[in-house]
Amino acid sequence: MSPTHTGVTTGAADLDPCGESDHPDCGIRDVLDRVGDKWSVLVIVELARGPRRFRQLQRAIDGISQRMLTLTVRRLERDGLVLRTVYPTVPAQVDYRLTETGVSLTHLVRALADWSLKHRDTIARARRAYDAEHPGNGIR
Repeated sequence: MSPTHTGVTTGAADLDPCGESDHPDCGIRDVLDRVGDKWSVLVIVELARGPRRFRQLQRAIDGISQRMLTLTVRRLERDGLVLRTVYPTVPAQVDYRLTETGVSLTHLVRALADWSLKHRDTIARARRAYDAEHPGNGIR
């Protein structure tokens, strides 16, 4: 992939590996990969506050590059979680908002964020203890 590539990948890696199987794991992994992705979660949290333009999203999400934000909103749009609206103005204005499906996900994302905040100190202590007991293990 070139450094400027921003297309949504739809190759074999993005296809459901189960095909027509009705195994319970089929279809779940790719959805969890998307909604569990760091940037996707942050975009969903920001859009839960209301529609945002691209630059508003970029400013609100610390550390996200233009390319990564483009990929993230395109993938969320492809999954039916985000709606992209282009307004016929000069220059064209674009905003992003959660779809009904995206809105239905926000309470889960908020619960995860609340849980993370509540337990971050405990997790940080556990990590420090583990790292002290297992120096140089390469986990970070």
